[in-house]
Amino acid sequence: MRAVVCFSSSASFLISELAGRASALQFRMADVADNLARVREQIARAAAKSGRAADEIELLAITKTHPAGKVREAIEAGQTLFGESRVQEARAKIPELPSNIRWHFVGHLQKNKIRNAMLLFELIHGIDSLALAQEMNRIAEEQGMHPRVLLEVNVAGEGSKFGFLPDKLRDEMEELLALPRLSIEGLMTIPPLAEQAEASRKHFVQLRELRDRLQADFQVDLAQLSMGMTQDFPIAVEEGATLVRVGTAIFGERTRRNIDL
Repeated sequence: MRAVVCFSSSASFLISELAGRASALQFRMADVADNLARVREQIARAAAKSGRAADEIELLAITKTHPAGKVREAIEAGQTLFGESRVQEARAKIPELPSNIRWHFVGHLQKNKIRNAMLLFELIHGIDSLALAQEMNRIAEEQGMHPRVLLEVNVAGEGSKFGFLPDKLRDEMEELLALPRLSIEGLMTIPPLAEQAEASRKHFVQLRELRDRLQADFQVDLAQLSMGMTQDFPIAVEEGATLVRVGTAIFGERTRRNIDL
């Protein structure tokens, strides 16, 4: 009798364990969809708070190091705009996914990756120097292309960051606008890392105000403001972002193994 009771307890435990694993698997499968819904709700609340319509802001889901399977979960949840920061990773991942998905490049673009980047991405966020812009213009002329780009601005003047310093951009704007093949659509920035999201606000304000001055001084339309990531995107929306770049809040933390890929 004692053996039967022991077996019954073991069986009960096994059933419970299997049920728990199935429940956990179901939760993980639902994570991306739930996370997307949560991020979209935060965007909508931040937009309403600043008197904007939610559809003025595009959510760019950053898929860096995350496999195609994770991206498919986001696609099934209605996400169609994605971002990558490595051309080599994008070349491997993009062909595995539906051809109607839109892709932006959000990393530091090396000159030797320009040709591939122009073929893979509809918008390149990180034109961070006049020399890079000139090289892209030259290659675009060879290829008969007109790439759409954003100019990256190092608003905080961090020595470890790429991007135009605000005064430098002002000085070189005329030369940038004279490049006939580039369609310059706006500005992008990455503020310094901070423990509190509110610390990013002043940098977002600086980018918006710089954009407004450049539009007035050069009579050019720079409608796009790419700013805000997982830790601070609601603040960016409140300060005028039209594109927010969110990865971790959608796909979860990257594992060390994925980071090394």
